[in-house]
Amino acid sequence: MDKLEAMTAFVKVVALGSYAEAGRALGTTRSAVSKAVMELEHQLGVRLLDRTTRRVGATEAGLAYYDRCLDVLARIEETELQIARLHHEPKGVLRVNAPVSFGALYLGRAVADFMAAYPELKIELTLNDRFIDPIEEGVDVTIRIAALGDSSLVARKLATARVALAAAPAYIAQHGNPNSLIELSRHKCLAYGHSTLLAKWQLQSDGAMVSVPIASSMCCNNGDVLRAAALTGHGIVNLPTFLIGPDIAAGRLVRVLPKNSPAPLGIHALYAPNKFLAAKIRVFIDFLAQCFGGTPEWDRAGQASAP
Repeated sequence: MDKLEAMTAFVKVVALGSYAEAGRALGTTRSAVSKAVMELEHQLGVRLLDRTTRRVGATEAGLAYYDRCLDVLARIEETELQIARLHHEPKGVLRVNAPVSFGALYLGRAVADFMAAYPELKIELTLNDRFIDPIEEGVDVTIRIAALGDSSLVARKLATARVALAAAPAYIAQHGNPNSLIELSRHKCLAYGHSTLLAKWQLQSDGAMVSVPIASSMCCNNGDVLRAAALTGHGIVNLPTFLIGPDIAAGRLVRVLPKNSPAPLGIHALYAPNKFLAAKIRVFIDFLAQCFGGTPEWDRAGQASAP
């Protein structure tokens, strides 16, 4: 037996006054209990029990040790129960990371509804477009909108983010609507990224994805900025419909080359692999899957959907 098991055995012997009874209560043998108590006495250098033919009783030192053992074992049991509740009941602090635009437009509302359903949970939500390592940065759940590569993280798909090319009616009126990928390369394009040089878009053509060079008149690493530029007629954007779907539905933007749309992206919840997944993580991801499952709200207007 280890130290805690030996302490438990000693407590049972004192409470029941018998090695045999203690053994039966613990599901072990009389000799195993006796050996555990003797090891404790050897480690402490004192006699803990007075042994007679009829009954086993605690010595003065044994009574003092008995009281301390009861306290230690009770604290351990309480700690184990608290940890178990954290895994089985959604409590504590949940740390979430998500892209800026999606977080501000949709995730924020979902988190508010989640907090109303689980008031004992605290949420720490950070928004940035940097791909983080949730394990290194202590994040429980990361929302990622991208094609997923190899990773040790567990990924659960929440929704599909369709992607569309679009421009403002004013831009189309001035520059025309491209009818082919070759014509697209002659138009002003607003690219997501950090450089306007050698920009390319991955678009569909005859059932395959092809790399199309574009003339990038502006680039930015934020979709909201690119959307604003498109709305004011500065060029063609390549953005998810959760950003521009409502604009397309309202006529503020017009689809460009719908048959050559970029491939859709998955919206995933990523979390560290854990055999015993904490309840707060499980219920949060389930909640998001319910919020964004099926046809998400940004694609419910027919004009925003992929053809």
